[in-house]
Amino acid sequence: MIVTISFFLMRVAPGGPFDLEQPLEAKVMENLRRIYKLDQPLFQQYLTYLAALLRGDFGPSFYFRDFSIAELFAQGLPVSMRLGASALLIALVIGGPLGALAAFRQNGAADHAVIGFATAGITIPNFVVAPVL
Repeated sequence: MIVTISFFLMRVAPGGPFDLEQPLEAKVMENLRRIYKLDQPLFQQYLTYLAALLRGDFGPSFYFRDFSIAELFAQGLPVSMRLGASALLIALVIGGPLGALAAFRQNGAADHAVIGFATAGITIPNFVVAPVL
């Protein structure tokens, strides 16, 4: 559902990937539209897009011109996985014992301290915590 909504929103939004400060020549624009299959009917573009997604082909990066989106994902995925696994491990090592402590000392000072700490961790925005990390 999200993929479909995103696809059609990108098609109805003003502008496009080839809009530059200086307009391209008509022949160049026509070639780009043909290469990226933007000259096909909208439904055909959608089916082509879905087929490419199912193959794991997310297309070229318009920002990093020498890379495809799949290459950028593959490059960043190992780092993201290590970071996520480290965060999960830290959360389990710290949160598990603190949760057990709060459960054993219900309505005590330790329980209130753990709940306060957890509430603060949830309510502080990520952009405030990120520079500290």
